Amino acid sequence: MTKDKTMRRLLSVAVIVSLLSALQGCYYDKEELLYHKTGGVDCTTVSAKFSTDIAPVIKSKCATAGCHDAAGSAGGTVLETYTQIAGMSARINQRALVDKTMPPSAPLTTTEIAALTCWINSGTPNN
Repeated sequence: MTKDKTMRRLLSVAVIVSLLSALQGCYYDKEELLYHKTGGVDCTTVSAKFSTDIAPVIKSKCATAGCHDAAGSAGGTVLETYTQIAGMSARINQRALVDKTMPPSAPLTTTEIAALTCWINSGTPNN
């Protein structure tokens, strides 16, 4: 009888260890959220000026009809002026660069991602 109990306990421990190992293997976090990485962007080589690099991206990809323009802003967020865009930079970073859920029409190019990343990381200058 004790041999059966010992075997059952060993089997139970083996099952628990196997389940824990399987669950640990399924663990997933977004590296960008955990370590605030810039996606390997070298901002010393990226042009990230608001007037020439950021504003055109926002205008063509975000502040379009029915999305984030003054006429029909999605969620009440208008992204047409420097103040509006800079004020939403944390949200732009999260949705466009980390989650990659914006813009919904088409993904940003690597050049656009790099420019936005560097502009936000440099404190959203109005340059």
